[in-house]
Amino acid sequence: MSSINEKKVILTVNTHIKKHALALAIAALGATPLFAYAQAHDAHSSHSATPANSAPADAANMSGMDHGTMDMNGQAHGAMPGMNHGQTDATPSTPSHDMSAMGTDSGEMDHGAMQMQGGSAPPDARDPDAYSGGYTLDSGKYSLGPAQRLRMSDEHNFASVKMDRLEYVRTRGNEWAAYEGQAWFGGTYNRVVLKAEGKVADSKLQESRTELLWGHAISTFWDTQLGVRVDHGQGVPNREWLAFGVQGLAPYWFDIDATAYAGSNGRTALRLSAEYDLLLTQKLVLQPRVEVNFYGKRDEARAIGSGLSDGTAGLRLRYEVTRQFAPYIGVEWAGKFGQTATFAQDADERTRETRFVAGLSFRF
Repeated sequence: MSSINEKKVILTVNTHIKKHALALAIAALGATPLFAYAQAHDAHSSHSATPANSAPADAANMSGMDHGTMDMNGQAHGAMPGMNHGQTDATPSTPSHDMSAMGTDSGEMDHGAMQMQGGSAPPDARDPDAYSGGYTLDSGKYSLGPAQRLRMSDEHNFASVKMDRLEYVRTRGNEWAAYEGQAWFGGTYNRVVLKAEGKVADSKLQESRTELLWGHAISTFWDTQLGVRVDHGQGVPNREWLAFGVQGLAPYWFDIDATAYAGSNGRTALRLSAEYDLLLTQKLVLQPRVEVNFYGKRDEARAIGSGLSDGTAGLRLRYEVTRQFAPYIGVEWAGKFGQTATFAQDADERTRETRFVAGLSFRF
């Protein structure tokens, strides 16, 4: 039994020794960073401009130290205390931070007068625009000819033709061909625009509307248009108008065309049209379209009344073989209103009709 007790005592002593050893190891690990920081701090303090055994009152004199004439090698040419780190030999004309604003009583530094960057360039500074040596794209022996000279896209003129509707129209007891499109030539901001719409029956142009306009971009998606309009009709007098309107893409992708007209004898008119492309697939597109016409004065020679004269609403389903070529079919509802409807009734014409259409839409 005595040997067993002796073993227990030995184990107990060893356990205490292990615990003390572990505690010492942990303490040593914790003290290592502190010791390293103390060494770094001591090394930094050894580079102080004042001796380590100087009186605390001497520290207050640091506020007047002038480092303004200290060069990059750390040799001060100014008198202590007057050190100013604002200027060095590397940047002689660019004052930076001035430590003279450090208060001796509060121990706080005033950063109000600190300027990290700025000032005038040195007299011998190199011109950043002189890298080309005087050579440009437009002049000099390395300039390109007019045909090869680089220009932005908005400096060039382009042309486009877009036929929105070239279709065969059939209604009860009647049929004809119809067209509507526009062409333009010009740049990004200014262009000449030609709009045309008409109806052909029995190999004759029954009626048409032609506009020659100057288009000017006023925003990313909108153009103003100013010009003239000519209305032609079979067996009726022509009408000429001054035209002013806007055309563009409204929010939610509605194509809008709104134009006001002023003609002779105090005649006025307003034409509004809107359409929207609803993509059923990447190639199959359903396009609803609405158009209305208003006139400010009745025109008996052309069987047009004042106010809301006529309007159409249609749906066309097109298949885009390419973005530039798309056949379509559709249905359209047309009506005449007000005094215009009265003129149509007097001529035994229908004021409401449903039309079935098939045609092509293309552009290039």
